[in-house]
Amino acid sequence: MGDHPIEGLMKTTMESIKGMIDVNTIVGSPVQTPDGQVIIPISKVSFGFASGGGNYVVDKEGEEEIPFAGGSGAGVSVQPVAFMVVGNSKMKLLPVDQGNNMLNSILDFIPKISNEMKKNDKSKKIMTMIYVKVIMKTKE
Repeated sequence: MGDHPIEGLMKTTMESIKGMIDVNTIVGSPVQTPDGQVIIPISKVSFGFASGGGNYVVDKEGEEEIPFAGGSGAGVSVQPVAFMVVGNSKMKLLPVDQGNNMLNSILDFIPKISNEMKKNDKSKKIMTMIYVKVIMKTKE
């Protein structure tokens, strides 16, 4: 007895998924910066697939003994999770979510400081210094 048609659908789906993923999907291709550092993106990859089918009865004689109808589908999600920065005898792992949350908090806080500082002319210099320090800190 030969393979059932659903096996062919599942095999094709799995081979297609296998062809889509390799090590470069999770650990991306390195990018070299002008100052000699290397940045390597790291991603979370999720796959899902489904195959289904069924046999049906044939009313006319002479048609296939076991008629089959089926289908399959797949979905892929690639989400960046971190960047590995290598250079200057150091290695840093910069998580995407943590950095965004910290940066968003800082950006939300700056207007509050700014509004308070605008009330005083001397505060403008202090505000500028704080702003520069915050920006420099986020670049570390």
